[in-house]
Amino acid sequence: MTGLYNHRYLLSALDREMERTRRSNVPTALIMIDLDHFKRVNDTFGHPVGDMVLGWASGVFRENVRRVDIPCRYGGEEFTIILPGTRMWQAVNLAERLRFLLQESRLDINDHLIRVTASFGVVSYSGELETSAVSFLDKADQMLLKAKTSGRNLVCGEPLKAAEADTEVTSEEREELFKK
Repeated sequence: MTGLYNHRYLLSALDREMERTRRSNVPTALIMIDLDHFKRVNDTFGHPVGDMVLGWASGVFRENVRRVDIPCRYGGEEFTIILPGTRMWQAVNLAERLRFLLQESRLDINDHLIRVTASFGVVSYSGELETSAVSFLDKADQMLLKAKTSGRNLVCGEPLKAAEADTEVTSEEREELFKK
């Protein structure tokens, strides 16, 4: 329905990208997304319209990420995007752009204009600590929960570390990004 990778693929791809980060020291970021008040869409317009909204939101995500990024459906109205070779500030910028695109669009389905917003949790992995894909997802989920409890239609991410504040792409990062 969404054209995105499923949860099983997400875990495999995230594990693979985290291993690449441990070997290369090039960070991997993760965005977790939850469509705000999605149950209201299903309750008000029915599940077929809810499915259309999920497909539309998935299209927004697919069309606005790089080819190397990995958008996945986490489950229900939750999505993730794995961002290889991406620093925290870059991931937050992408999440803000996606949030804005959703917020500013209106879906016209069966003569009903439907407004969709989403909450975003953003985390980054730089390989210094040995952790699992599930733990990394849990951290993103914690940031997502913070966005939801802070009012929804927000992006919440981990604070930037001093080393991440540098926005210049290093030659090693550039080389890793273009490896096949």
